[in-house]
Amino acid sequence: MRAFVFPGQGSQAVGMGKALAEAFVPARLVFEEVDDALGQKLSRLMFEGPEADLTLTENAQPALMAMSLAVLRVLEAEGGFKLADKAAYVAGHSLGEYSALAAARTFSLGDTARLLKLRGQAMQKAVPVGEGAMAALLNFDLKRAQNVAAAAAEETGLVCAIANDNDPSQVVVSGAKAAVERAGALALEAGAKRAVMLPVSAPFHCPLMQPAADAMAEALEKTTIHMPMVPVIANVTAAPVSDPATIRKLLVEQVTATVRWRECVMTMKTLNVDRVFELGAGKVLAGLVKRIDKEIEAQSVGQPADIEAALKILV
Repeated sequence: MRAFVFPGQGSQAVGMGKALAEAFVPARLVFEEVDDALGQKLSRLMFEGPEADLTLTENAQPALMAMSLAVLRVLEAEGGFKLADKAAYVAGHSLGEYSALAAARTFSLGDTARLLKLRGQAMQKAVPVGEGAMAALLNFDLKRAQNVAAAAAEETGLVCAIANDNDPSQVVVSGAKAAVERAGALALEAGAKRAVMLPVSAPFHCPLMQPAADAMAEALEKTTIHMPMVPVIANVTAAPVSDPATIRKLLVEQVTATVRWRECVMTMKTLNVDRVFELGAGKVLAGLVKRIDKEIEAQSVGQPADIEAALKILV
């Protein structure tokens, strides 16, 4: 059984999608539709940069979604199939969950682009630049990370929470800068290999993001949500979801909650998924999947050559 998964922020790079757009009409059409929906030349920013503008959260989020959906549309066109013919489940990491939902036709492409633009803006506004931070704790498991986050929060009186449970040895903490720095120091004392401060402009997936969650609740209330073609493994619950009302509720919670990626992959395994295709920019999720369960085959599809390799398996 197969699943398609979609990457999150950090996978963006200048030049993403350019070769795909030059080689395949369906990719160009996706980029044009997203540009029209946003009223900006996002595709030009993706293809040419500058990098500083592409990495802005409000640009990176819809750009990564556009890249993922372009890859999917090319696969569907070249292979002569629809997603539901080839994937039993979809999932995405943080903003990638919106890509997964768009892939499963829960949202229209234009609505997804607009929601992600707003999500990026709202997340950026929620906490003044410099006040929040995120850190990756390496060679450190979830239980120990929860302990140091709680201790750091108690010591500083500030927010520190688990943002991402990425794989068995990588957990990301998020919150007020001083609390996150303290959590990093405590993790090192407790045996973490490294505590790496991440180059992000806001502390995602922690309670400080509540204003962004409120903004998304309002936006999602006004957005049409269809039942997905295949179930989506949700970040918040690490369980399959298909009910539109539940999807709306979980997307609001997702802004402040932990991305339970390790558990999402473990859920796929219990549902008999043995092969995962990562559609879009970079190769982060394929790497995480392999570290979570070596028995699951994982490959990334983002370049024209990857399309051909994937279709040999899919068709």
